[in-house]
Amino acid sequence: MGNSTDPRPESTRATRIRRATTVAELTAAEHLFDGPARPEWAERFLAAPGHLMLVAYVDGAPAGMVSGIEMHHPDKGTEMCLYELSVAEAYRRRGVGRALTQALASYARELGCYDMWVGVDLDNDAALATYRSARAADDGEFAMLTWTFG
Repeated sequence: MGNSTDPRPESTRATRIRRATTVAELTAAEHLFDGPARPEWAERFLAAPGHLMLVAYVDGAPAGMVSGIEMHHPDKGTEMCLYELSVAEAYRRRGVGRALTQALASYARELGCYDMWVGVDLDNDAALATYRSARAADDGEFAMLTWTFG
C-alpha cells in the first residue's frame, strides 16, 4: 500500500543500499542523523580505516542509514560494531532497517569479521524488533557506562 508522498505500491518502489564514499552523500543523508553533518567530520569519518556507512535509497532519495565500525583485538580478531541505524519516518516499518542491518552483516562477513554486535536500550522496542527480524540473538542485559569529555 502506498503513502501520501508516493501513491505507488510498496513493491514497485526501487530500494538500493550502497556504501557512502563522499562527503556529498553523507550531507545529503544528514536528515537521518541526530544533527547536521559537518563536512570536516564527514571527511574524517570517510578517511578512517574500518568506518563505513551504508545508505538505503528509495527512488534515489536517502531513506535510511547504518554505520559500522570494525573493531580489532589481538586475541579475538575482528568484529563489527553496528554503531547507529536510522530510517526516515516515512519509510519505517517497511523493512528498510532490517535490510540495512543485513547489508552491514553481509559486509562484515566479507571483511572476515567473526561477529557483529549492537548496544540497544531495553525500552527501544522498534530497534529490538528490527535487529531480531534481522536474526540477531539476544545476549542478555548489560550496563553501558559513559565518559563525557567537554
